Amino acid sequence: MGARLGTAPNKGPIRRFSYWFTKRRYKKVLTPVGIRAHDPYSLVAYGNFELAFERAKSVDKHLKMLAQHKAAQLIECNW
Repeated sequence: MGARLGTAPNKGPIRRFSYWFTKRRYKKVLTPVGIRAHDPYSLVAYGNFELAFERAKSVDKHLKMLAQHKAAQLIECNW
């Protein structure tokens, strides 16, 4: 099942920066970023959350990944 909403066009400084950063880091624009780009406030909040999650050092990296996968599994997220 694909996303019902397509990615937002690359217009505006927040979207351009987010798309550039995502391409630089992952070599492509990820679907969740493109979909969240429809609402700039949501996009900024999502980006801040992801960066904070990656930089957190109080928990082991493998345990964080396990928790992330379990949470995605519980909400049936296919990303």
